[in-house]
Amino acid sequence: MTVHIAKVKVRPRKNLPPNVCAVELSNMLGCWAATGDVLASNQCQAAAESLFQCMRTAPVRGKQPRSSINYHLARLGRNSK
Repeated sequence: MTVHIAKVKVRPRKNLPPNVCAVELSNMLGCWAATGDVLASNQCQAAAESLFQCMRTAPVRGKQPRSSINYHLARLGRNSK
C-alpha cells in the first residue's frame, strides 16, 4: 500500500558512526584464515590482544531510536482522506 501525500518532506537518515574495531577484527579473522584453525591461540595472540584492547576501550553505543516516519505518514494519510 502506497500513500501519496503532496508536500511531505522526509529528512534523510543520519549516517551511522564507523565501526571502531573493524581493522582489529579483520586482522583477527585474517589470522584465523591464514592458520586454518580457529583454536590456534598461539599464532593469533597479537591480533586477539589488539582486538580485546580495542573492544575494551571502544565507546558504548546506545540503542538507536526507532524511526517514527511510518507513524506520522499514517496520521497524515488519515487526515487527508
